[in-house]
Amino acid sequence: MNKKEIYYKAVDAVNERIEKYQKEMDMIKESMDANDIKTDYDEDNRGKLLGDFEQNAGYLDDSRQMKETLSEIDLDHYSERVSFGSVVETNKNLYYIAVPIGELHMENGSKVYAISTEAPIYQGLKGKKAGESYTFNDQEFKIVGVH
Repeated sequence: MNKKEIYYKAVDAVNERIEKYQKEMDMIKESMDANDIKTDYDEDNRGKLLGDFEQNAGYLDDSRQMKETLSEIDLDHYSERVSFGSVVETNKNLYYIAVPIGELHMENGSKVYAISTEAPIYQGLKGKKAGESYTFNDQEFKIVGVH
């Protein structure tokens, strides 16, 4: 388990999201510019495109905030208790307490679940250390390691 590898995998995932949403917005803007004809159909279509543009702008903003949050992680900091920036190994899963990206696929084939400090599962993990247990969705988990 390499904490830096997980961090960079999370950064890559966020950068991919940023690029995806920016491309979507660029395509929508091009489409809106190309369809500058004033008919009722075009107005309805333009309204949908504008809605899609605003939705992608929100996603882009969220992704940029995730990138900013990731930049606040000190890769050399170690705490024996689960906190922001920790990699938590349980008897069932591996969690990265950072941003809500979800499943990250590592080079060795393992999976890490990147979650935020707002995630309900984090509330069960927060402040715990290796050897302690917590319950989530009526299942008991044991913390094997905190990195």
